[in-house]
Amino acid sequence: MEKKVIALIAHDGKKDEIVRWALKNKEKLKNYELCGTGHTAQRVSEATGLEVKGFLAGPLGGDQQIGAHVAEGKIDAIVFLCDPLTAQPHDPDVRALLRIAVVYDVPIATNISTADCILK
Repeated sequence: MEKKVIALIAHDGKKDEIVRWALKNKEKLKNYELCGTGHTAQRVSEATGLEVKGFLAGPLGGDQQIGAHVAEGKIDAIVFLCDPLTAQPHDPDVRALLRIAVVYDVPIATNISTADCILK
């Protein structure tokens, strides 16, 4: 049976939070194939020892790469800890990813509570 794929994304102000979440859920995350945008994938992989396939950084097209994988049916869920209090220069890309997740009915967690629900 193929492992389900979870994409991990976090804005700069949320990277420590996604690392803490991944450490807390390391045993559960071992059951998934993981991918993520540049620095988030690197930080989670280094902290947990889990393999996390890295895409480009979000502002450099990583959000769009993950969106393309969603459209191709290659991603089953997304954990995207976005920082609602900080303006993002690539906000149109962020909104496009959120939209594509809705269009393709892919669960997308934007905070720790919903990320926990995805793993249950």
